[in-house]
Amino acid sequence: MAELLVDGNVPRRSKETQFRMEGWIACAPCEDLLGIHIEKAEEGRAVLTMPFTVKLAQGGGFMHGGALTTLGDTAVAMAIKSLLPPDSIFATTELHLDFIAPVKEGTVTAEAVVTGPVQRIFQGAATLFDADGRVVARLKTQFKVARGQGFDD
Repeated sequence: MAELLVDGNVPRRSKETQFRMEGWIACAPCEDLLGIHIEKAEEGRAVLTMPFTVKLAQGGGFMHGGALTTLGDTAVAMAIKSLLPPDSIFATTELHLDFIAPVKEGTVTAEAVVTGPVQRIFQGAATLFDADGRVVARLKTQFKVARGQGFDD
């Protein structure tokens, strides 16, 4: 869990330290807000969970697609972190998500795996499951490591 050093509702100021992470493989404030939990992240794989709370519902009562997208993207990011040295800088550059079934209740699990890097690029995939083990979404992503970190440019 991230430690907020300021009121979490103030505007983000990039030149100020406004929060502190618990470790390299840990949830940031946004993931904490959504209730994401890292079950494991090792050897290019990660498993994360997120409970479906009322605040994550869209107007029809199902889990909001943005929450599912965040869970899948974060799962891939944690799988990448398991391969990179601490404090490496990288970001999502492409993301595609296929929604397969609605989430009505319970905890969603994301299982992610990454390949790479090829030069500075990791390819990632995550499958999201509802509490009954049904596939609800499949995500494919590309992440790029920032220049100057020991990867071929």
